[in-house]
Amino acid sequence: MSFTPPFFAPQHFNDPAAALAHAQQIYATSVTHLRKALQRFVAGEALSGPVRACYPFVRLRCGTVDRADSRLAFGFVAGPGTYETTLTRPDLFADYFKAQFDLLIRNHGVTLEVGSSNQPIPLHFALGEHEHFEGSLPPERRRCLRDLFDLPDLAAMDDGIANGTQDLPPGAAQPLSLFTAPRVDYSLHRLRHYTGTQAEYFQNFVLFTNYQFYIDEFVRMARELMASAPDPAQASEFDDCIAFVEPGNVVTRRTGCAPEPADALGALPPRLPQMPAYHLVRKDGSGITLINIGVGPANAKTMSDHVAVLRPHAWLMLGHCAGLRNSQQLGDYVLAHAYVREDHVLDEELPLWVPIPPLAEVQVALEQAVADVTQLSGFELKRILRTGTVASTDNRNWELLPNDRHGGPERRFSQSRAIALDMESATIAANGFRFRVPYGTLLCVSDKPLHGEIKLPGMADQFYRARVDQHLRIGLRALELLRANPLGQLHSRKLRSFAEVAFQ
Repeated sequence: MSFTPPFFAPQHFNDPAAALAHAQQIYATSVTHLRKALQRFVAGEALSGPVRACYPFVRLRCGTVDRADSRLAFGFVAGPGTYETTLTRPDLFADYFKAQFDLLIRNHGVTLEVGSSNQPIPLHFALGEHEHFEGSLPPERRRCLRDLFDLPDLAAMDDGIANGTQDLPPGAAQPLSLFTAPRVDYSLHRLRHYTGTQAEYFQNFVLFTNYQFYIDEFVRMARELMASAPDPAQASEFDDCIAFVEPGNVVTRRTGCAPEPADALGALPPRLPQMPAYHLVRKDGSGITLINIGVGPANAKTMSDHVAVLRPHAWLMLGHCAGLRNSQQLGDYVLAHAYVREDHVLDEELPLWVPIPPLAEVQVALEQAVADVTQLSGFELKRILRTGTVASTDNRNWELLPNDRHGGPERRFSQSRAIALDMESATIAANGFRFRVPYGTLLCVSDKPLHGEIKLPGMADQFYRARVDQHLRIGLRALELLRANPLGQLHSRKLRSFAEVAFQ
């Protein structure tokens, strides 16, 4: 075989489907090139030189600031110039890429260029889910991999575009997307590692939680749903859900839905992954993914960093919190309207002076969902639902810190007017703002440490039994309300900068 990378000269397209097909051809050819070379190397052949293949790219050249009227906050470039991005997994992102291409062509009245980029595909990112080679290679040949193949280069995977800190050399093309192809591939592999499920199963609406109790209830509800076909006499908002996927890519199809060949590849893992994900799947990808991120802002940042490359339409945080007001009762809900960021994990990427605004569509959906599920309204609804500031800290034992004359956490939280405290919500919201993913937070008060009400075993058990089911149903209902919003309304201009990338 030739070790020269397969090269596709740029071609112009005014049809988004044709542009996508060409990108898919380039990617498939490049990946096949790398896999065949690796197979020969593993078989013992001495390769005569380095093997390389590159990602496809898409480029737009715009000569004017004029564009068609668009009510969307995305789908257009900021002004005259050249814009481009590398693409990966055009099979997985086919619908997404096609939609972005279509908007660019329609809004600017220009053609798109698609061809081979000069960004190498790292060997690890060209391998499939079940392709493993390390164990069959002796150490001396394993050391040769770096000389023969491109391996992941973390310098090509930073978040400078999303952070607004990218420093381009003179004459360089402006970015079309928040993420380059290597950055996306990196996150796809991390998602598989941390959640135990493939990226193909992730849905466009995501719930993050910090307690396994929510997972248990979601699994029970989803399995029950899968066991019965939709009943025309009792219509449900989940009637179009076709499958439920658990860690290990274990797929349960809805009664009446035919299994697919990939379903047989799933197997229960010997132990749960670090942050397991569960997916209630709709055919168009608009279902619900629930992820247990565990406790702490580091986990919250890690998972949202990687989920963001899938470009979900919204994510919400559902979890427990400490109530900071004496008027709150255990089991009350807190709808976050602002955040105190003492989590520290995003201080470099998103400075503390950057405000994290509430998003109207998300806030309205969450409040409506509480009303729908509890069947309360007016003053009775306000009795159990309070809107206000949520503080997130990276210190689980913040209550033990002294409040001296220099001030302590209790004084700061009081000055901020915070009504609740947790360890993840501000991180999830801040990363939503950073990555332009609509976000929201609905917490449930599970203890009141400032007022002597700390969680004891019996109290905790009773609380969890009484509240987890209702809280989860509220979260699911909120996502269904958001799903009914037009996409352009949900992806708010509040999340876009004044020199924004075109891709949603």
